[in-house]
Amino acid sequence: QVQLVESGGGSVHPGGSLRLSCTASGFHVSDQKVNMAWFRQTPGQEREGIVSLYLRRPGTHYYDDYADSVKGRFTVSVDYNQNGMHLEMNSLKPEDTAMYYCAATSSPLDTTSARLMSRSYEHWGQGTQVTVSS
Repeated sequence: QVQLVESGGGSVHPGGSLRLSCTASGFHVSDQKVNMAWFRQTPGQEREGIVSLYLRRPGTHYYDDYADSVKGRFTVSVDYNQNGMHLEMNSLKPEDTAMYYCAATSSPLDTTSARLMSRSYEHWGQGTQVTVSS
């Protein structure tokens, strides 16, 4: 049974930083078949895919995709020891305020658009709130 647990959300001032974590069980992040991603959602809005990561060959570095809205400010990394991933968020803006979700799927996702699409994923965490305000 796959479970995803997010942590690390909170409140920060504009320009601040936060680090989110997602810990997985039921699969290992080194599994080449697994795609993982971070999404965020504000009330009344669709869930937005912001970062995805995946492995395609054993022993290789993971690949990642970023939405334009976070590119250059957010960085995803894999934590093989904790079997999860982290999302380092810098230069935070008020428009980054949202509930942030970790997602995973073993379905093949061959394009960036597919990897950043919420309906591509069947496993979700409960979410962690990020609030950026002065």
